[in-house]
Amino acid sequence: MTRARVVWTLVLAVALSGCDGGGPARAAQAADSVPAASPAAMDVQGRAQLASGRRIFRLDTFGDEAFWGGTLRLHQAVEGAGHGGVGPGLPARTALSLGLKVDVDSLSPSTLQAIRGGRVNLDSPDTTLALLKQGAVVGVQGFPDGQGGLRSLGITCALCHSTVDDSLAPGIGHRLDGWPNQDLNIGAIVDLAPDLGSLATLLGVDQPTVRSVLQSWGPGKFDAELFMDGKAFEPDGRSAATVIPPAYGLAGVHLHTYTGWGSVPYWNAFVAILEMHGQGNFFDPRLDDPSRFPIAARNGFGHVRADDDLVTPALADLQRYQLSLTAPRPPPGAVSADAARRGQTLFSGAARCASCHVPPLYTEPGYDLHAAQEIGIDDFQASRSPDGRYRTTPLRGLSAHGKRGYYHDGRFATLADVVDHYDAFFQLGLSPSQKADLVEYLRSL
Repeated sequence: MTRARVVWTLVLAVALSGCDGGGPARAAQAADSVPAASPAAMDVQGRAQLASGRRIFRLDTFGDEAFWGGTLRLHQAVEGAGHGGVGPGLPARTALSLGLKVDVDSLSPSTLQAIRGGRVNLDSPDTTLALLKQGAVVGVQGFPDGQGGLRSLGITCALCHSTVDDSLAPGIGHRLDGWPNQDLNIGAIVDLAPDLGSLATLLGVDQPTVRSVLQSWGPGKFDAELFMDGKAFEPDGRSAATVIPPAYGLAGVHLHTYTGWGSVPYWNAFVAILEMHGQGNFFDPRLDDPSRFPIAARNGFGHVRADDDLVTPALADLQRYQLSLTAPRPPPGAVSADAARRGQTLFSGAARCASCHVPPLYTEPGYDLHAAQEIGIDDFQASRSPDGRYRTTPLRGLSAHGKRGYYHDGRFATLADVVDHYDAFFQLGLSPSQKADLVEYLRSL
């Protein structure tokens, strides 16, 4: 055999042998041996994941009843002394006034008929307990004690990020998942708990102070950063709580919240563990900074470990369901088509909106954060986040979540106020009719 043939024989042998368990040829053969999923099978799997995500979004407490019921004893305030709890209990009328919603599709036929016939006593906590036992209170899971009352109570993602269409009565209707509950007074609901000692200890204040902070939030607002930095009020004395954002229209959007923090699954884990007090693992060493996040750093919130992780296994399906929630469109006839077309031209042209709110996402692909001075506002809320910036908010479905105002803190009561702000800050020189057309386009998204 010639030297050339020996060399080529060795090369061929090496190429064919690879690493005896991981060469390219063997990997290709292994890949070919796995049958590709058929479109039908993939469709079935996709539907199953969406169904799982919807169940998680609506019903999964991640074990947080150990906190809301076990530590705060909130269920005792709901059931009242008549069922072994404390106080008068929570009548259904009061629950509705606090922004809690009732899912008409979860009601038993007899309850549905009674509500339609006006035969339900809304002034009794027994009605609230009956609704909880039917799983009809959106975002709240009651755990019956078998004696007419509750042994515990937990909350789900849907508490803040679902509402109803009021099709049966105010606060009672079909679910609207992803819509922010702009009537929900979270602070007032938590304030019902008979024991807020754990929150007082966490914040380093007394219980009356905790209750005053909770009462300052008002409907449609929540302060997720309070338990990271303890900043309950802005420098001018206003509550530091922010408007509950929508959870729809997030497909393709980089960051989840007004001030960044992280992606959709990051924020789901953050909220499920650090806000809802569910059981799971969470890692974010940014929270170790004692100067920016003193409470989080002191309590090790950036390094949470649970023996039984109920959150991490749910994140993938939960995200898939959330990304399936499209932003609602305005009802037919609600927007002037001619004005919206003129506004669209302004949006991409003279008003310069599209330089940041890039269609069709209406936020920026990539790093969609800006310093406060770039948009002409203060940096108080931005300074409470790791990046110190504000997210370019996606604009679809704006008309469905403006009840508490626009921007993170609702500082602009109307879209016209938002347009006025940017017109003045960027010196756009828009006429009143141009501003009106631009608002109409924003309402059409």
